[in-house]
Amino acid sequence: MRDLNPLSLANDIANRCVPFHGLTFLWTHFPGLAPQALCCRLLRRLPVLVALFAITQLALGQQAASEVLTLDQAITLALRDNRQIKSSQLAVGKVDDQRASARTMRLPTFNLYVLGSQQLASLNFTFNRGVLGTYSGVGPIPAQTTTLSTPVRPTAVIIGSVTQPLSQQHRIRLNLDQLKLSKAVAEEELRQQEQTVANDVKQLYYGIVLSQSAIKTNEHSVALYRELERMTDEYVTQQVALKSQSLEVKTRLARTEYDGLNTRNQLAAQKEQLNNLLGRDIRTQFEVSPVLEPTTFEMDLPAAQNRALDQRPELKEARLKVKQADLDRRIKKSEFIPDVSLGLNYVSPRNFDDFVPKNFATAGVVVSWDIFDWGKRNHELDAKRKTIEQAQAALQETESKVLIDVNTKFRKLQQTKQLLRVARLVQDTARENLRVAENKYKLQAVLLSDVLQTEASVADADHQYQQALLAFWTAKAEFEKALGQDK
Repeated sequence: MRDLNPLSLANDIANRCVPFHGLTFLWTHFPGLAPQALCCRLLRRLPVLVALFAITQLALGQQAASEVLTLDQAITLALRDNRQIKSSQLAVGKVDDQRASARTMRLPTFNLYVLGSQQLASLNFTFNRGVLGTYSGVGPIPAQTTTLSTPVRPTAVIIGSVTQPLSQQHRIRLNLDQLKLSKAVAEEELRQQEQTVANDVKQLYYGIVLSQSAIKTNEHSVALYRELERMTDEYVTQQVALKSQSLEVKTRLARTEYDGLNTRNQLAAQKEQLNNLLGRDIRTQFEVSPVLEPTTFEMDLPAAQNRALDQRPELKEARLKVKQADLDRRIKKSEFIPDVSLGLNYVSPRNFDDFVPKNFATAGVVVSWDIFDWGKRNHELDAKRKTIEQAQAALQETESKVLIDVNTKFRKLQQTKQLLRVARLVQDTARENLRVAENKYKLQAVLLSDVLQTEASVADADHQYQQALLAFWTAKAEFEKALGQDK
């Protein structure tokens, strides 16, 4: 039977727990404690540790029941349900409605005007003698001066007209082209909004991954600090440790618990913000998937610049606004053309005397033209030309800003990629050092505290690599947005 001497068993546990980050944490911060004594204490409290492990597994099982949200799923939900994106989509739809309304101006217009009134005085029509002519054998018509009067009663006048624009068709077409450009601008604004939302989702998602990782590390630290607190209190009672050591442990425990609370509050706020971006109830519970390892991403700077100049929605919008300004000038210039329309008019007086005609109908051409406007149209046309120059200057400024943005994000991506490479080398070096230290410890060539210190370096290297990995993905998301990539 194997020897179950407590000291030997404690040594064995200490040796086997070298990769455990929690023990590393204890000996790193409290190198004065004896490893074997601590392992004996932990062995005595094995039932308590088993119970804590069971509770932890139960909590993890409850968390597993929550929704696991991948990054692609989050972006898809945001592009579908985000409220700001829906508002931009409605803006595009409004331009379609305006174009449909403008098309009706090409068609004839039908107007009906009805005037109903009560006469307050009779209408008198006087026909002088012979006003209608004098004829042989008949004499003058009328033979004497005659006055006709209408009775005082309600009357009505019905006027109907049909007008078909002719020369205005050119201006109407220009206005339709202007609305077409307005729709294209609205679509580019929608694309820009979608790219902004997708980038915000990525940033929050990566932040949640980092916060969850920090919380797990904090939970391990708190659990070990509490166990260390109980042990140091017993040591103080046994007069093996100083009270100051116990107070130091309590202080570190309180600070670690505060850090954990702060991180949990930050995580809760991040999840609420992400739920809001996804357009759903901010109280929806979910978990996120770990960030994947970086993939190969090769692109030279000139190619990135050309791609951004071709894809960025801000640039497309600026180019469209130059066209809008030019089209607006052409619309203003078309006002110099007279308005020529084909018109059909019909007038029908009602309830007048019989001598008043019952129907009037005319057809003809209607011409409207402001011959002299004191130079108003010329001044407005000059203002439109200056607007074109402003739009062209804005386009050049936007191009410069886009190139600066692409260059900055490209360099940042290069830096994070190199930082990730360094972090990976540091991680590999720390693990190799740990492997060597473990082998030396088996040969009793180094102290256990040296092994634990090396293992602490591994834990720190793992944490630094995780941060470098998240920094790389964040920089990659920013670079993709700088290129104008839709998703």
